[in-house]
This record gives sequence, structure tokens and C-alpha cells, in this order.
Amino acid sequence: MRRWPGVVDVVISRDDVAAYFATTPRIDPTWWPSLAAADQVGPPVRSHVLHARYDGADLAAVARAVGLTPDEVVARHLAATYVVDAMGFMPGFGYLRGLDPALRLPRRATPRPWVPAGALAIADDLTAVYPTATPGGWHLIGSVDGALFDPVTGARLGLGDQVRFALADLRRHAP
Repeated sequence: MRRWPGVVDVVISRDDVAAYFATTPRIDPTWWPSLAAADQVGPPVRSHVLHARYDGADLAAVARAVGLTPDEVVARHLAATYVVDAMGFMPGFGYLRGLDPALRLPRRATPRPWVPAGALAIADDLTAVYPTATPGGWHLIGSVDGALFDPVTGARLGLGDQVRFALADLRRHAP
């Protein structure tokens, strides 16, 4: 799609594709077969391990809300393998499907005006890591080491990638 005349951006999620054009496009029906072919071939799936500290501002509240201890929330979050279901909201923000159903909570009633880069969060049936500081309405359960977005190299995660979380080595963060 990026090779189609006038396309300036393409956004892909699990079920949808959006093409953004520089001007009002003249749709060419010969493009449709290339869409069908694209549905069959995607980029190779990569596996990532993100090192997390489960020290988020909402961890205790999440545990109370779902009837678990904070340690049980952490264990369930660590046990899952997540799949990048969509990219969006901001560069490098991957919506990770695969959250344990016992941890599902709706978004916060009131979003925070500021969430730090690297914040590990959950909302609904998803988990995510905020790649840069931004306002946000998800429940913060921890933080992740390493950048998920670089302006030169792009997003670390890609659609369909698999993600697991592992406990960060806390000795590296000691004063």
C-alpha cells in the first residue's frame, strides 16, 4: 500500500488497515488484489523479553479490585505471552493482547495528566508499555527497562510480535 500513489501513511491493526493519502485519492480497483495478497503475507514475527519492575502506582489498587494479592497480580502478568495486536496512540505504543482474564479492569475513570516513559500498564484485556511520557488512562502496575521507540530506528515492537515480561534485575537499579 505504501507504494500506491499519494499514500503518506498506513496503519495496521489486527482487523483493519487504514491508508492515509496526501490528497483525496483516486481509488484504482486494480489495488484490491494486492490487499488480498498482503493479508496472506506479513512481516516475520519477532519475540521480545521486556524486563519489568512491578512497582507501579496502581499495583495495590489493581490487586484489591481483582481480589488478588500484588504478588499474584505480578505472577499472572509474568505468566502470559502477549501478542502485539495493534500499534497506535503514539509511536511505539503496542497494544498487547493476552492479559490473564483475572486481571481485566476497565480504563481508569480519570486519566492521569502525566505517565512516565516505560510505565507498564493494563486496561480492559490488554497490557502496554508507554514509550514516552504522556497523559494516560491505564492502570500502572510497573515499569520496563529500555526504549520502545527511537526516532531513527522506529518502534521496537511490531504487529504480531510476541512479548513476554521478566523480572528486572533489581541490583542494577540499587543506589
